Amino acid sequence: QVQLVESGGGLVQAGGSLRLSCAASGSIRSIIVMSWYRQAPGKQRELVAAITTGGNTNYADSVKGRFTISRDNAENTVYLQMNSLKFEDTAVYYCNARALIRDVVDYWGEGTLVTVSS
Repeated sequence: QVQLVESGGGLVQAGGSLRLSCAASGSIRSIIVMSWYRQAPGKQRELVAAITTGGNTNYADSVKGRFTISRDNAENTVYLQMNSLKFEDTAVYYCNARALIRDVVDYWGEGTLVTVSS
């Protein structure tokens, strides 16, 4: 089992910045990828950014150049630095940990709300 706790959401004006944190605990050695997803009202959940244990990253086209995902292995924490925020970035942001135990298992945090005012 992996437990994920997100923090850092809030209200920010367009053009501003926020940093989200996701602290992982439990069977962290089984984690192979950690990601941030988001879900806006009336829309499907979408991948925002991902980082592998080797440090390889992947971003949605809509956030490239504005968001940066990083990880602190010593703290078992993944961060999402969000700059130049836009109204359309408003969503609930979820932390995801993909773990390989016997099979691939996805774990999710409860989500943190990011609201960008225009």
